[in-house]
Amino acid sequence: MLQPIGDRVIVKVKKEEEETVGGIVLASNAKQKPTEGEVVAVGNGLVTSEGKVLPMTVKEGDRVVYDKYSGTNVKYDGEEYLVLHEKDILAIVK
Repeated sequence: MLQPIGDRVIVKVKKEEEETVGGIVLASNAKQKPTEGEVVAVGNGLVTSEGKVLPMTVKEGDRVVYDKYSGTNVKYDGEEYLVLHEKDILAIVK
């Protein structure tokens, strides 16, 4: 598995539905980029300029909402993941 470094988080992106309620299939370029997923790995935390490590707020298994245009898409073992900084996570879904 991938292990993020520092304050980075690896999220498995939630797949968007292929059809709308009315049964219309959307082209892939017409869909909005997903903004929700499940945290699968977290780094150790942000290291300050004084060398202190700030603990992470999110943990593995959390469902999160993140900024639409943040992160880097990574493909690993046939799965698509998003690697992003913890600051780009907007909320934890409870």
